[in-house]
Amino acid sequence: MNINFSKYADGLVPAIVQDANTKTVLMMGFMNQEAVDATVAQQKVTFFSRSKSRLWTKGEESGNFLNYIGMEVDCDNDTLLIQANPVGPVCHNGTGTCWGNENEISNTQFLTTLEAVIAERKTAAPESSYVASLFEKGINKIAQKVGEEAVELVIEAKDNNETLFLDESADLLFHYLILLQAKGYALKDVVNVLEKRHKS
Repeated sequence: MNINFSKYADGLVPAIVQDANTKTVLMMGFMNQEAVDATVAQQKVTFFSRSKSRLWTKGEESGNFLNYIGMEVDCDNDTLLIQANPVGPVCHNGTGTCWGNENEISNTQFLTTLEAVIAERKTAAPESSYVASLFEKGINKIAQKVGEEAVELVIEAKDNNETLFLDESADLLFHYLILLQAKGYALKDVVNVLEKRHKS
Protein backbone atom coordinates (compact mmCIF):
# COMPACT_ATOMS: atom_id res chain seq x y z
CA MET A 1 0.00 0.00 0.00
CA ASN A 2 1.48 3.31 -1.11
CA ILE A 3 0.62 6.03 1.45
CA ASN A 4 1.88 9.57 0.88
CA PHE A 5 2.89 10.74 4.36
CA SER A 6 4.83 13.67 2.93
CA LYS A 7 1.80 15.62 1.71
CA TYR A 8 1.17 17.20 5.13
CA ALA A 9 3.80 19.07 7.12
CA ASP A 10 3.46 16.87 10.22
CA GLY A 11 3.90 13.64 8.26
CA LEU A 12 0.46 12.35 9.31
CA VAL A 13 -2.50 11.37 7.15
CA PRO A 14 -6.20 11.41 8.12
CA ALA A 15 -7.64 7.99 8.97
CA ILE A 16 -11.42 7.62 8.81
CA VAL A 17 -12.78 4.64 10.73
CA GLN A 18 -15.90 2.91 9.43
CA ASP A 19 -17.92 0.10 11.01
CA ALA A 20 -17.07 -2.96 8.92
CA ASN A 21 -20.63 -4.29 9.09
CA THR A 22 -22.96 -1.30 9.17
CA LYS A 23 -20.66 1.05 7.18
CA THR A 24 -21.35 3.82 9.72
CA VAL A 25 -18.51 6.36 10.00
CA LEU A 26 -17.30 6.09 13.59
CA MET A 27 -14.44 8.55 14.05
CA MET A 28 -11.40 10.18 12.47
CA GLY A 29 -7.83 10.25 13.66
CA PHE A 30 -4.32 10.61 12.24
CA MET A 31 -1.74 7.98 11.39
CA ASN A 32 1.92 7.78 10.48
CA GLN A 33 3.63 4.63 9.19
CA GLU A 34 4.30 3.47 12.74
CA ALA A 35 0.59 3.72 13.59
CA VAL A 36 -0.34 1.80 10.44
CA ASP A 37 2.16 -0.94 11.30
CA ALA A 38 0.92 -1.13 14.91
CA THR A 39 -2.70 -1.36 13.76
CA VAL A 40 -1.96 -4.28 11.47
CA ALA A 41 0.29 -6.05 13.97
CA GLN A 42 -2.00 -5.68 17.00
CA GLN A 43 -5.29 -5.90 15.07
CA LYS A 44 -6.44 -2.85 17.09
CA VAL A 45 -6.85 0.53 15.42
CA THR A 46 -3.95 2.69 16.55
CA PHE A 47 -3.43 6.39 15.80
CA PHE A 48 -0.66 8.89 16.33
CA SER A 49 -1.96 11.28 18.98
CA ARG A 50 -0.93 14.85 18.22
CA SER A 51 -1.76 15.99 21.76
CA LYS A 52 0.21 13.15 23.42
CA SER A 53 2.92 13.00 20.74
CA ARG A 54 2.86 9.21 20.76
CA LEU A 55 1.03 6.19 19.40
CA TRP A 56 -2.43 5.79 20.89
CA THR A 57 -4.53 2.66 20.58
CA LYS A 58 -8.24 3.47 20.64
CA GLY A 59 -9.65 1.85 23.78
CA GLU A 60 -6.34 1.49 25.62
CA GLU A 61 -7.93 3.12 28.68
CA SER A 62 -11.68 2.55 28.20
CA GLY A 63 -11.52 -0.97 26.77
CA ASN A 64 -13.67 0.20 23.83
CA PHE A 65 -11.31 -1.05 21.17
CA LEU A 66 -11.75 -0.86 17.43
CA ASN A 67 -10.92 -4.34 16.18
CA TYR A 68 -9.11 -3.94 12.87
CA ILE A 69 -10.59 -5.59 9.77
CA GLY A 70 -9.00 -3.84 6.80
CA MET A 71 -7.55 -0.65 5.34
CA GLU A 72 -7.69 1.22 2.03
CA VAL A 73 -5.98 4.35 0.79
CA ASP A 74 -7.81 6.89 -1.38
CA CYS A 75 -7.01 7.85 -4.99
CA ASP A 76 -4.55 10.57 -3.88
CA ASN A 77 -2.75 8.20 -1.50
CA ASP A 78 -3.16 10.65 1.38
CA THR A 79 -6.28 9.52 3.31
CA LEU A 80 -7.00 6.14 4.87
CA LEU A 81 -10.32 4.34 5.26
CA ILE A 82 -10.18 1.85 8.12
CA GLN A 83 -12.72 -0.96 8.46
CA ALA A 84 -13.20 -2.03 12.08
CA ASN A 85 -15.57 -3.70 14.50
CA PRO A 86 -16.22 -1.46 17.51
CA VAL A 87 -16.35 -2.89 21.02
CA GLY A 88 -18.59 -0.54 23.00
CA PRO A 89 -19.17 3.18 22.41
CA VAL A 90 -16.61 4.80 20.14
CA CYS A 91 -16.72 8.38 21.43
CA HIS A 92 -15.37 9.36 24.86
CA ASN A 93 -18.80 10.98 25.43
CA GLY A 94 -20.40 7.54 25.36
CA THR A 95 -22.01 7.80 21.92
CA GLY A 96 -21.70 5.33 19.08
CA THR A 97 -19.78 7.76 16.88
CA CYS A 98 -17.88 11.02 17.39
CA TRP A 99 -20.70 13.04 15.85
CA GLY A 100 -23.02 13.16 18.83
CA ASN A 101 -26.25 11.61 20.03
CA GLU A 102 -27.95 11.73 16.67
CA ASN A 103 -25.44 9.11 15.53
CA GLU A 104 -25.67 6.83 18.53
CA ILE A 105 -25.50 3.11 17.94
CA SER A 106 -28.85 1.81 16.75
CA ASN A 107 -30.39 -1.39 18.07
CA THR A 108 -29.14 -3.36 15.06
CA GLN A 109 -25.65 -1.87 15.35
CA PHE A 110 -25.55 -2.93 18.99
CA LEU A 111 -26.03 -6.53 17.90
CA THR A 112 -22.86 -6.17 15.82
CA THR A 113 -21.06 -4.83 18.87
CA LEU A 114 -22.38 -7.71 20.97
CA GLU A 115 -21.15 -10.21 18.38
CA ALA A 116 -17.68 -8.66 18.58
CA VAL A 117 -17.70 -9.00 22.38
CA ILE A 118 -18.77 -12.64 22.13
CA ALA A 119 -16.01 -13.32 19.60
CA GLU A 120 -13.40 -11.81 21.93
CA ARG A 121 -14.59 -13.81 24.92
CA LYS A 122 -14.54 -17.03 22.90
CA THR A 123 -10.84 -17.41 23.62
CA ALA A 124 -10.89 -16.02 27.17
CA ALA A 125 -10.27 -18.12 30.26
CA PRO A 126 -13.45 -20.11 31.08
CA GLU A 127 -13.46 -18.91 34.68
CA SER A 128 -13.36 -15.26 33.59
CA SER A 129 -16.51 -15.17 31.48
CA TYR A 130 -19.88 -16.91 31.22
CA VAL A 131 -19.55 -16.83 27.43
CA ALA A 132 -16.07 -18.36 27.57
CA SER A 133 -17.34 -21.09 29.91
CA LEU A 134 -20.04 -22.01 27.41
CA PHE A 135 -17.51 -22.25 24.57
CA GLU A 136 -15.34 -24.42 26.81
CA LYS A 137 -18.26 -26.86 27.31
CA GLY A 138 -18.72 -27.27 23.57
CA ILE A 139 -21.37 -27.08 20.89
CA ASN A 140 -23.76 -29.53 22.55
CA LYS A 141 -24.02 -27.43 25.71
CA ILE A 142 -24.45 -24.22 23.72
CA ALA A 143 -27.21 -25.77 21.59
CA GLN A 144 -28.86 -27.09 24.73
CA LYS A 145 -28.90 -23.59 26.23
CA VAL A 146 -30.55 -22.21 23.10
CA GLY A 147 -33.22 -24.91 23.38
CA GLU A 148 -33.80 -24.16 27.07
CA GLU A 149 -34.13 -20.42 26.41
CA ALA A 150 -36.54 -21.08 23.53
CA VAL A 151 -38.79 -23.17 25.76
CA GLU A 152 -38.72 -20.50 28.49
CA LEU A 153 -39.69 -17.86 25.91
CA VAL A 154 -42.64 -19.94 24.71
CA ILE A 155 -43.83 -20.33 28.31
CA GLU A 156 -43.65 -16.57 28.92
CA ALA A 157 -45.40 -15.87 25.60
CA LYS A 158 -48.51 -17.56 26.99
CA ASP A 159 -48.70 -15.11 29.89
CA ASN A 160 -49.06 -11.33 29.95
CA ASN A 161 -45.92 -10.34 31.82
CA GLU A 162 -44.18 -8.03 29.35
CA THR A 163 -40.97 -7.77 31.37
CA LEU A 164 -40.46 -11.52 31.65
CA PHE A 165 -41.30 -12.02 27.97
CA LEU A 166 -38.72 -9.45 26.86
CA ASP A 167 -36.13 -10.80 29.30
CA GLU A 168 -36.53 -14.31 27.90
CA SER A 169 -36.45 -12.92 24.35
CA ALA A 170 -33.11 -11.25 25.14
CA ASP A 171 -31.75 -14.46 26.69
CA LEU A 172 -32.69 -16.46 23.60
CA LEU A 173 -31.16 -13.96 21.18
CA PHE A 174 -27.97 -13.73 23.25
CA HIS A 175 -27.47 -17.50 23.33
CA TYR A 176 -28.37 -17.77 19.64
CA LEU A 177 -25.54 -15.33 18.84
CA ILE A 178 -23.20 -17.55 20.84
CA LEU A 179 -24.39 -20.59 18.90
CA LEU A 180 -23.76 -18.80 15.60
CA GLN A 181 -20.21 -17.97 16.72
CA ALA A 182 -19.64 -21.58 17.76
CA LYS A 183 -20.69 -22.73 14.29
CA GLY A 184 -18.47 -20.15 12.61
CA TYR A 185 -21.23 -17.82 11.45
CA ALA A 186 -22.48 -14.32 12.20
CA LEU A 187 -25.94 -12.79 12.28
CA LYS A 188 -25.30 -11.21 8.87
CA ASP A 189 -25.12 -14.72 7.37
CA VAL A 190 -28.66 -15.39 8.56
CA VAL A 191 -29.80 -11.98 7.32
CA ASN A 192 -28.35 -12.81 3.89
CA VAL A 193 -30.55 -15.91 3.74
CA LEU A 194 -33.62 -13.87 4.68
CA GLU A 195 -32.77 -11.26 2.04
CA LYS A 196 -32.47 -13.93 -0.65
CA ARG A 197 -35.83 -15.39 0.36
CA HIS A 198 -37.39 -11.92 0.27
CA LYS A 199 -36.12 -11.30 -3.26
CA SER A 200 -37.21 -14.66 -4.62
